[in-house]
Amino acid sequence: MYLPNDLIVSCQALDDEPLHSSFIMSKMALAAYQGGAKGIRANSKEDIIAIKKEVDLPVIGIVKRNYTGSDVYITATAKEVDELIESGCEVIAMDATKYERPEKSLAELVAYVREKAPNVELMADIATVDEAIHAEKLGFNYIGTTLHGYTADTKGQKLYDDDFRFLKEIIRSVKAPVIAEGNIITPDMLARAFAFGAHAVVVGGAITRPQQITKRFASKVK
Repeated sequence: MYLPNDLIVSCQALDDEPLHSSFIMSKMALAAYQGGAKGIRANSKEDIIAIKKEVDLPVIGIVKRNYTGSDVYITATAKEVDELIESGCEVIAMDATKYERPEKSLAELVAYVREKAPNVELMADIATVDEAIHAEKLGFNYIGTTLHGYTADTKGQKLYDDDFRFLKEIIRSVKAPVIAEGNIITPDMLARAFAFGAHAVVVGGAITRPQQITKRFASKVK
């Protein structure tokens, strides 16, 4: 098992964000490492390669890419898988929701990774309990709550709603290690997720997106 029972920091900046740069993300990962992170989640082959030159931490790799006619955009096809295998990341995360994929089925993509890179672990980014159960049956090493609140079925919901009700449901429903991810915005929320049995907690914007952090402060100005 590559991912420790600890904090993982998501270091991502998309094309339209001020910090979009593999160099900047590598330094963000270094800062996270110095602050105590025990893992990194990163987007794109280029960013992961740069990050791995800076820190000796396990990396959850993804590639975000939009495909016409599909709502799946996190590691959607074999092309993204190939890029992540080349990046050297220890874990590949992919959208494991029920939505139609642009190419291979989810089961086929899992089998593709197992054949091509048997030492790489897989994380399922899910939004519902049924998706978590299905992902476990397909052999994913980790179940992540990443997409809860971001799909048509769950839009507007937050992981922390009702004292992390959804996270607790997932932990009860699967045996695989559960990664709490999505809107973990305070240290107290992180502690709560661990208390309920999360194997690891991924924190992103609350640490690595200064525009979001600034917005929370600015919203309190009278």
